[in-house]
Amino acid sequence: MILTLALRSLFAHPIRSAVLAAGFGLGVSVMAILLGVGQVVLEQAQAPELAGGGDVVVTGSAGEVTAARVVLAGPLRTGSLGEQTRAASPWSRTTLYLVEASGTLPVRARGGIPSLERQMNDPEVAEQPAWTDTAADRRWTEPTDDDLLRTVDRFHPIPVVPARAASWAEWLYFNGRAANARFYLTFIAGPRQANSRVVGVRLQLDRGGAMESFGASAQVDDAALARAPDLTIGNNHVRLEGGRYHLDLDLRDARGRRARGTLTLQGSATRLVPPIEMHGAAGWRTGYVVPVMAGALSGTLTVDGKTVSFENGAGYHDHNWGFWEGVSWQWGQVHHGDLSFVYGRVFPPADAADPDRLPGFLAAIGPSGPLGYTTNVTITETNDESGGPREIEIHGRSQSLELALTFVVDDLVITPMQQGAVGTGLEFLQMRGSYQATGRVGEQGVAFGAAGAAETFRAPRASQR
Repeated sequence: MILTLALRSLFAHPIRSAVLAAGFGLGVSVMAILLGVGQVVLEQAQAPELAGGGDVVVTGSAGEVTAARVVLAGPLRTGSLGEQTRAASPWSRTTLYLVEASGTLPVRARGGIPSLERQMNDPEVAEQPAWTDTAADRRWTEPTDDDLLRTVDRFHPIPVVPARAASWAEWLYFNGRAANARFYLTFIAGPRQANSRVVGVRLQLDRGGAMESFGASAQVDDAALARAPDLTIGNNHVRLEGGRYHLDLDLRDARGRRARGTLTLQGSATRLVPPIEMHGAAGWRTGYVVPVMAGALSGTLTVDGKTVSFENGAGYHDHNWGFWEGVSWQWGQVHHGDLSFVYGRVFPPADAADPDRLPGFLAAIGPSGPLGYTTNVTITETNDESGGPREIEIHGRSQSLELALTFVVDDLVITPMQQGAVGTGLEFLQMRGSYQATGRVGEQGVAFGAAGAAETFRAPRASQR
């Protein structure tokens, strides 16, 4: 029927039909040309040559790469990527303003490091022999481990968010274990009060299965915190020298007993997790970085006249910052041989973000840097008869890894988090136990058992107190 009507229309009005056919054909042709031109323009806009040369442009998931110095000196210089990377250069775009008598003109500018830009065959830099590296540029091209660790382990200015200001906190966290002892150590700076901030030091020491707690605190100004990770809290110090963290401690417990000594933890710029920062509504933000996924630990502590040795031990160090009212999390870490793993998930306050839309993460680090990462992660906790955590199952999958971790809880430390500015009204659980891991990282099979740590939160229960 339709074909018959079309033929009758064609024979009845041949000229009109020809014009319409030509018009439709022209329209289709123009559309095809525009689509082709658009594709070419898109490809050219994304071409690395427009960024100053090179074959690949590396960006972050949200645009700018965080801790670009670490990426440049770590993954792009070591491991499989290092074997393929002939040259790499950081660059950044911004808007400058040319102010003249006739007015102000915005200028889009791009900055980079001249020597590295020449290696990338950037024609603009090649024609400017007077453009040479400054001292700041050389700190990019020839960084030390200290430079890179300080880049990620610095303290952050408190954002101007009055409604959340009372819940800001930032801390350096260390844990370590040796043959007969284990510790958790935190240097934590609270919100600003007048012209200073209260900074506390807390040591939880497990020797022989009994957990003991020691602490100290002091008033510190922002200028002192700006020197982090180098910190001085009374007689307690953190110093980063030669890629190694030196922890000098002089603390007391509730009974006045003294714990003092020096511990050292070896860091490496190739074995860290770069900063991760999350943002939510009304100025909420929180961040996390792991400067030391796994490092050699040594030193001793003296407690009540008895020496606790951490020689030939292993340690871990991370750094957290943000607004913490109503925030909880799941977290854990383990290392075995030359592989280290860390996982976690943050649960923001209800007025900041939907917890279901903030995924967890699982990262694998090798001797030369990151090996695998995913946000496709599930973390499932199983309780014992009393309602406390007995086992935690972690599953993660991506192109770079496919991993299953099972954590069995051996013991835990419970800290009530009082409801209020920094609290959640929940109980904070620090757990020690063992992991069983199976799966793959890249092309490498994974199957091991090792001691590790985990954290979570639970509602208060009288049976746990």
